[in-house]
Amino acid sequence: MIHARTLQALEYNNITDYLASLCISGVGRERALALVPLAQAEDVNLAARVYEEAADWSSRPAAGGATFVLNAFPDVTGFLHAAQTSRAHAFQPDVDAFWALREVLRLARDAHAAIAVPEAPKQWPHLLALADGTPLPVQLTAALLRCLSDDGLLKDESSPELYRLRGELRRLHQSCMRKVKDYALQYNMLAYLQDEFMTLSSDRYVLPLKANFKGRMQGIIHDWSQTGETCYFEPMFLVEINNRLQELKREEREEERKVLLYLRSLLEAELPGAQAALELLAQLDLLQAKRRLAALLDGRCLPLTPVTEGIQLLDARHPLLLLNRVKNADGPAAGSGHAQKSAARATAAVKPLDIVLRPGERALIITGGNAGGKTVCLKTLGLIAAMTLSGLPVPVGAGSHLPWFSRMDAFIGDEQSLADNVSTFTAQIEHLAKAWKHLDASGMVLLDEFGAGTDPAQGAALAQAVLDELLDKHTFVLAATHFPALKSYALTREGARAASMLFDPQSKKPLFKLAYDQVGASQALDVAREHGLPESIVRRAEHYLLQDGQDATALLSRLNDLAAKREDELVVLRQEQDKTRSAARHEREKLEKERLRLHDEVRTKASELMRAWKEGRATHKQALKEMSRLRASLVPDDAAEKNGSVLPRSEHFVVGQQVLHTVFNKRGVVTDVDERRNRVRLDMNGVNLWAEMKALRLPGSQGTPQPVGKPSSILAAAHGSSSTNGGGARPAGAADGASLRLDMRGLRADVALAELEQFMDKALLAGFREVELVHGRGTGALRRQVHEFLRAFPAAESFSLAPEDRGGDGMTIVILR
Repeated sequence: MIHARTLQALEYNNITDYLASLCISGVGRERALALVPLAQAEDVNLAARVYEEAADWSSRPAAGGATFVLNAFPDVTGFLHAAQTSRAHAFQPDVDAFWALREVLRLARDAHAAIAVPEAPKQWPHLLALADGTPLPVQLTAALLRCLSDDGLLKDESSPELYRLRGELRRLHQSCMRKVKDYALQYNMLAYLQDEFMTLSSDRYVLPLKANFKGRMQGIIHDWSQTGETCYFEPMFLVEINNRLQELKREEREEERKVLLYLRSLLEAELPGAQAALELLAQLDLLQAKRRLAALLDGRCLPLTPVTEGIQLLDARHPLLLLNRVKNADGPAAGSGHAQKSAARATAAVKPLDIVLRPGERALIITGGNAGGKTVCLKTLGLIAAMTLSGLPVPVGAGSHLPWFSRMDAFIGDEQSLADNVSTFTAQIEHLAKAWKHLDASGMVLLDEFGAGTDPAQGAALAQAVLDELLDKHTFVLAATHFPALKSYALTREGARAASMLFDPQSKKPLFKLAYDQVGASQALDVAREHGLPESIVRRAEHYLLQDGQDATALLSRLNDLAAKREDELVVLRQEQDKTRSAARHEREKLEKERLRLHDEVRTKASELMRAWKEGRATHKQALKEMSRLRASLVPDDAAEKNGSVLPRSEHFVVGQQVLHTVFNKRGVVTDVDERRNRVRLDMNGVNLWAEMKALRLPGSQGTPQPVGKPSSILAAAHGSSSTNGGGARPAGAADGASLRLDMRGLRADVALAELEQFMDKALLAGFREVELVHGRGTGALRRQVHEFLRAFPAAESFSLAPEDRGGDGMTIVILR
């Protein structure tokens, strides 16, 4: 739990107010304003997962190709509450209330349909569970959509009787119009009328008659215009029609009441579903506001980690400082690109802090100059922790994490009260005394100048004692102080860590940076001089300070200068690291594009070559020659020289050394080295020859380097896919010694199986898809042995006898995995 006074000290309500301003509905704003830190760590992790899933869901297009958009919807909380608590006779809803409920249910239905897609259980299961918590009111939704129009009126189709009555009313109106027109023409009444059309007065059809002609015909005057020049006159021939009109109107109102009573009965039957629909929209509105807040803060939801991992907030910025920057620049128009740019500028303007307590450390004691940012550091951690426990995104960098805090207490600011007759020191002590029994290993305490409101010596001693007890409780503590005793305490106490707010060595102005494992000077005299205190007072203070012999400012200033220099160097190193990562990423993308381009080019050329071979436009020998030429064009002569990590340099060769000749795939012994011509003399089983160094490699090293995309494998695959028409041709670039056909005719079974095992290994290394095994017909004994071997060979996907035109049962075709 986080006490209300702690949330007030951290100004948490300003965050919820801003979050509420980002909601689009009244019910969403109520949820935002009521948001408080959650009671369980599981609830916090669930809120973070729902937020991430909602962000993923909202960015993905729906089945129709467009993303779901949550528009503004009316708040029907009062209407649903009245339906739940009022008695049946007292609950009399009107059309407007049902129209508002219709809009809510329609939007909730669309939202649920957009969430409950086939991939939802894998992509956003927690968001789906939120949407499926309570079934939506299907019958009520269908009835409202059928009975109410978009303009908020009951449709004629609401009931058969209403349809009949309104049809008769329309026919009566047309009949009345026709009779009025015929009567006016028959008795030449157009000159008496202010308007040639009839109108309604007291819900009866009347004629707008000029006042000076009111005695010319029999009828009833119902009303007069404001000027008195027009009277609304009902001629006698309209009396019967108007009487019928009133009867139909009364019947229409009664039928509309029946429709509303029917809708009311459906609402009472499916009230939980209607409430669930409103709750779903409210939660989606709140999640949408969280995403807008994250865009403004450039924030993310933090994961909760075990307390043993400590605290790590990287590039943490105070949320309210960021929001104030954005608000002052452009206002809270979240979601637009302009707002995101403003947020980026605000993020750059607010100085980031790294607040870190390593595993085993529980107290961080911050020292440094006045107005240097110590209190902001405390409030940054406290507010980020409160927002994290509320399931809100926070402005921190990647790699940040926080443990679960079951309780957090902040002693920040002036807590004195004249009404309660307590001073600042007394208020802090009373607050700490009440919270003390609740503090444990999952608690956190923020102490801002604790003990400063009394005698310095006693206040420092009391602060040390409090820190000792809190460390014994394993409670996390973040303390800001000017006490010299606490500075020494921070450097010597096990479990505590010292940190100092840095200031510029030349201007003496704060840098708002945190340097760890050192303490800082308070800089009180420099701050007083900076803020306009007379120089004579500052000089006298310096004189008294020297007299007391307690001035360690020079030493602390030297430490500050070294720390500030180190921070500048770290900033430069981080920038260089970012540049290097960006360049590496750009190079990888470039290589990937080149690989894909080369891959497509090689496949195209290989396919053209194989098609020419199949169509008879190129002979078997020409096809092999073209493939070899294609491979040679992909591996230029200087490729080996460019890659010194694979091919040995000339100084690697010595007389008597054993090397591998990659052209002949033979081993030889170096008998002479000609470094000037980059060649060596080899003895290969009695055969002596001069070989180029680029054609040699050391035994055990990798083979000749291939260009990006491994075109040799592509050519092998391209050829292998058409091997059924190619006999025993070996594709260019295949593994050394590999072939598409093995002839075992005339071999003993044991020798044939040994040859077969070596052949299959080489075919797999070459990347072949299909190979041919020639075993002959004979008695069929060798064929059976080969088939038994293939059944046990894991890389053989399938095998079958060849067609008659390719050897029949004398050859087996094997498909490799």
